[in-house]
Amino acid sequence: MSDSNGTAKATPGSAPRPSGAPKPGGSTPHPKPHAVKPAPGPAAQQHPHPVVVPTVSDPSAWGRVDEDGTAWVKTAGGERVVGSWQAGDADEGLAHFGRRFDDLATEVALLEARLAAGADARKTKTAALALAESLPTAAVIGDIDGLARRLQAITEHSEEAAAHAKEEKERARHEHTERKEALCLEAEKIAAESTQWKAAGDRLREILDEWKSIRGVDRKVDDALWKRYSKAREAFNRRRGAHFAELDRERAAAKARKEELCVRAEELSGSTDWAGTASVFRDLLTEWKSAGRAPREADEALWRRFKSAQDVFFAARNAAVSERDAEFEHNATAKEELLRAYDHIDPANGLEAARSALRELQERWDAIGKVPRERIQELEGRLRTIEKRVRDAVDAQWRRTDPEAVARAAQFREKVAQFEEQAAKAQAAGRARDAEKALEQAKQWREWAEAAEGAVSNR
Repeated sequence: MSDSNGTAKATPGSAPRPSGAPKPGGSTPHPKPHAVKPAPGPAAQQHPHPVVVPTVSDPSAWGRVDEDGTAWVKTAGGERVVGSWQAGDADEGLAHFGRRFDDLATEVALLEARLAAGADARKTKTAALALAESLPTAAVIGDIDGLARRLQAITEHSEEAAAHAKEEKERARHEHTERKEALCLEAEKIAAESTQWKAAGDRLREILDEWKSIRGVDRKVDDALWKRYSKAREAFNRRRGAHFAELDRERAAAKARKEELCVRAEELSGSTDWAGTASVFRDLLTEWKSAGRAPREADEALWRRFKSAQDVFFAARNAAVSERDAEFEHNATAKEELLRAYDHIDPANGLEAARSALRELQERWDAIGKVPRERIQELEGRLRTIEKRVRDAVDAQWRRTDPEAVARAAQFREKVAQFEEQAAKAQAAGRARDAEKALEQAKQWREWAEAAEGAVSNR
């Protein structure tokens, strides 16, 4: 039978189609194949977005359409009428009922894919049972018995799939719980130990982001773990806050100390005690380094202030040193000219004149002043050479006219005469031993007298 438009109609008494099955009657287009969205969890990760390929079967192998438009399907229980086709020839009718079977087979394939993907096994089983109940009256031509076996397999394996899904869900819950526990432990360790404030703070934020991405943990366990993480984060924030508060106090103290050093440096900047003030500036710099860091902008400004005062002093000192060095070089040139002018001093040409010239040289030498340090030894050595030349001549003259040396030689001669007289008396008295002893002593004193006389005569 057909309606006024000539489309095929299902035979009376056909069972209602389950939800999602193709609507009987009319030329129903092929539904677009789609993937069943997997449930969250490991099972969905193992079977991401299963793709169902539409079934294309050969309806001629499973049924026929008679010349009068009656459509038949072959099943294990024999042939049965599935409807009437009046909208065209028999081949078109056969293709029509074949497409309806393909739609039904695609729906079965979707259920198989959902079961394999770990979707809700109970809902999948319910849909499979509904499809199985509709098969005996389905207005389709195709392998209905094959669909029945596939639906039976879905029904039989749904419990196993449900148990597996539950197991996978528990495993995922356990893994996620362990991960959050590990994140808690890491956060607690950071809170108790870390002093790398920026890196640790960044890591705690990363832990929070990761925490939000972990789902499926038991509510009570999740709440307890969250309290642990929150407590650790708050402890870290308190410890970090205390650290930076202490750091602020230290920097404030460093700022006050450096301000004092700046005042002292500015007071010393006009000093002309070059050596003493330079030493004080070195001490101030040591104190500056040990004072610690002030707040960054203040620290930089204070350093510029301190260094400016220091530069004023050392610039003045360098200028004074440069002026002094120029003066010393001039003095060295003057002393060289003086040495050349007095190098002619010779005591052999008159000792008194040499001594007078030397005194004049020494007075002018002292009046000139200091010379560069590296020239002192050279110039002083040349002066000492002239001084020694005159001094040696004076010493030689003094030794030649020394009255004490002459008197000493005369005394030695008197001793010689005394011992010779004693020897003569002892000899006359027959005291040969005493005479010999007196002669030995006379000999000794004679040698001393000769030596003394020789020293005087050689001067």
